[in-house]
Amino acid sequence: MKFVVSSNAMLTRLQAVSKVIGGKSVQPILDNILLVAANGSLYATASDKETTMEAKIELDNLEEEGRITIPAKILLDMLKEFPEQPLTFDINESTHEVKIISEKGEFSVRGESAEDYPVQGTPEGENTSFSTKCGLMLDGIVKSIFATANDDLRPVMNCILIEMNEDNFTFVASDAHKLVRYKRFDAKSDGGQHALILPKKPALMLKNILPKDDADLEISFNEKMACFVFGNYKMTSTLVEGRFPNYNSVIPQNNPKKIIIEKKELYNSLRRVSVMANQASNLVKFDLVGGQLTISAQDVDYSMSGHETLTCQYEGEDIAIGFKSPFVLEILSNIESENVVLELSDPTRPGLFLPFENEDKDEDLLMLLMPMMV
Repeated sequence: MKFVVSSNAMLTRLQAVSKVIGGKSVQPILDNILLVAANGSLYATASDKETTMEAKIELDNLEEEGRITIPAKILLDMLKEFPEQPLTFDINESTHEVKIISEKGEFSVRGESAEDYPVQGTPEGENTSFSTKCGLMLDGIVKSIFATANDDLRPVMNCILIEMNEDNFTFVASDAHKLVRYKRFDAKSDGGQHALILPKKPALMLKNILPKDDADLEISFNEKMACFVFGNYKMTSTLVEGRFPNYNSVIPQNNPKKIIIEKKELYNSLRRVSVMANQASNLVKFDLVGGQLTISAQDVDYSMSGHETLTCQYEGEDIAIGFKSPFVLEILSNIESENVVLELSDPTRPGLFLPFENEDKDEDLLMLLMPMMV
């Protein structure tokens, strides 16, 4: 096995796929990257048995095809130190010795047989397949992934639900305290209704690697597995068993109390006041009287308290409601408009956070937060 490759091109692809490798691998060989030289290209694969990422790397020259696995950390650490230059990889598949020949020297690394590397398959049988845009999928993941849970008992809550129908794509995530629903009306399913429950790790992988443009993204999935193909990358992931909760049932439909306020002012005020909140509960209180919102917090144990009053547009009766401050800050950080709308019904019902100005008519964003006892 022998090939010549650009050092920068190889480093870029390997940095992307190596993010799959976990801290503690199920099998020692999964600490390696699988390299397959074939058909004039190099294919680099990393896996944790649940998620597999493959990248295609163009070669300057391929003298001899073959397969080998090389420790990911050693290979990446070495490539980081090279300036852009062609590197020759000369691999003895019998002894698994890997020689890397640069412009000024030669390095030797011990690899392992590719035969022992567990390769994850692709969805088989009856699959749902469709094409969408990379930028659209990226937007959906970015808008929703912060609301996913870290729940070992209910792994489905650690996922993003992607619903596809003839009218729109809907991305939903919830940790039972907060919920995000993001709709895109410029994406539609050609054949009926489908739902994909995407686990957090592959979602994070896609978030880090998907381009923001309108490049094509091919998706195929069944009940057990999903496959994403775009550009020079292919990602396969095992799916989580279970059903996503009926999120529509927790979204209040009648919210007569409506606040419109500048997002940055609310965010900065909340950051200041929340310093005085009890560290265990992080409770902040919203008091709405007329056209004013008073944000307050206190920690009785340490005799601390603070409040600020902001001007807002408000329709409805006076109300006092409590929220967990880190969740409110997180929600505000993920709303891009200058002004934000908060819709309320009563202190025991969830509050809805919405962007006031929706620059993109093809999208609809709703964020829900459960209240706390004041």
